[in-house]
Amino acid sequence: MAEWTTYFEGSNPPEKYVENRTRIKEFVSRHSKEGRRLVLVTSGGTRVPLESRTVRFIDNFSVGTRGSVSAENFLAQGYAVIFLHRLNSLEPFTRHFSRVNFLDLLSLTITADGSTGVQVDPQHTSKLVRVMERYQQVKETDTLLSVSFLSLSDYLYLLRAAAEAFSHIGPAAMLYLAAAVSDFYIPHNELPEHKIQSANGPLQITMQMTPKMLSPLVKEWAPQAFTVSFKLETDTSILIIKAKQALQKYSHQVVIANILETRKMTVTIVTRDEEEVVLMSDSELDTGMEIEEKIITDLVRRHQKFCQGS
Repeated sequence: MAEWTTYFEGSNPPEKYVENRTRIKEFVSRHSKEGRRLVLVTSGGTRVPLESRTVRFIDNFSVGTRGSVSAENFLAQGYAVIFLHRLNSLEPFTRHFSRVNFLDLLSLTITADGSTGVQVDPQHTSKLVRVMERYQQVKETDTLLSVSFLSLSDYLYLLRAAAEAFSHIGPAAMLYLAAAVSDFYIPHNELPEHKIQSANGPLQITMQMTPKMLSPLVKEWAPQAFTVSFKLETDTSILIIKAKQALQKYSHQVVIANILETRKMTVTIVTRDEEEVVLMSDSELDTGMEIEEKIITDLVRRHQKFCQGS
């Protein structure tokens, strides 16, 4: 039995799983009939619980920056986007105000008759208008479906559901796997039911390796899709080697290779045939341009070529 099959048999689906799976299927079906290409963007970190009734958990640093920025750029390129994101991580459009107290965007107004109202503070108006215009267009076309997860198990169930929905539209589907997936987990049947007590002394944990879901995703769940994975390292000497090893092992189309400290300034797009460096200039960074705009432009071109070849 495959490792990934064993994983699903030993874990529980998330709340509202059937409802979300239905939402995903309907979204894919509708936009496919309308002739749009679709992309699944995964984003944010994955929580690994240490108790069944979870108080403590292991997490990672991802807040969903790359995923949320990328989703906006895919929408701008005409894609319908399923945004599978960690609950409370950054989301398209609202991310622009994530570091601002919402109340600081507003100011009180007093009319001639003495009544009090609220308006957008003038210093934030132009930015809010720009974001609202793009958001309103997405709402009118209904091209963004947001689905949230919390734990590693939630994520993997929903990833499978989305990939299987994509299997019906062939090469018109792209999988853009930017979520930071935990490499380790504790099987559900090994979790203590209640909060771990500190009175019992130092905590020793044995964790299992998370099965590599890229293999069934590429070979079984969505075999005709254009699949993009990410490789994040801190050691530049092994980055491209690891990216090429992933392509050889899983036989998907693209690996975005990046180093932790420089991931917002440069990445390398690695395929079986080439390595293309994407670099941001100082002037581009100064104007607020984000590297994801270049990444998505490149991937859209590759996806179009992939569709034509298929």
